Amino acid sequence: MKLSVLGLFRYEDDCLNAAGKLKEAGFDDISLMSPIPMHGVEEVLGKKKKKIRYFSYFGAVIGAITGFALAVSTALTFVLPTGGRPIITFPPYLVISYELTILFGIIATLIGFHVASGLPAWRDKAYTPESNVDRFVVAIGCAESNPEQAEQLFKELGADDVKRVENES
Repeated sequence: MKLSVLGLFRYEDDCLNAAGKLKEAGFDDISLMSPIPMHGVEEVLGKKKKKIRYFSYFGAVIGAITGFALAVSTALTFVLPTGGRPIITFPPYLVISYELTILFGIIATLIGFHVASGLPAWRDKAYTPESNVDRFVVAIGCAESNPEQAEQLFKELGADDVKRVENES
C-alpha cells in the first residue's frame, strides 16, 4: 500500500504555489489534478522530456530498412532481367521504403505514447472526486517521506482540506 497526501485548494495560483514550495521542501513524487487546464505547471515542477520521439525515430529507421530489404529480397527471389539493367535499383525501391517508414514510425509512436503516458494504468493513483468539480489538488506520494510533515506543509500553505489516501501500487 502506498500512502498519498492530498491538499485541496480553491484557486489555481494557490495550488501552483503550494506545489513549488513542496518541491523546494524536498518532495519528489508530486502530481497535480485540476478541473480545468493549468498553465505554468512545467515552470513549477520542471519540464520532463518524454521518450516518444525516440520511439518514432527508431520505428521510422526500422521501417525504412525493412522496406528496402523487402524490395531487395523480392527482386532477388524472383529475378526478372529487363534489358541488361541491374536487378537491384534504388529509385523504385524508395516507394516501398517510404511507405514502411511512415507505417512503422506511426505504430512506434503509438506504442511510445502508451508507454510514456503509463497506459494502461496497472496501479491506482491517488484521486479525489473534488478535482473534477471545483478544487485544485496537489498529491504527494509518501512512500519514504513523513506524511505528517506533508500534512503540516499543506496546512501552512493554505489548503482548504488535507486528505490521506491509501492506494495499491
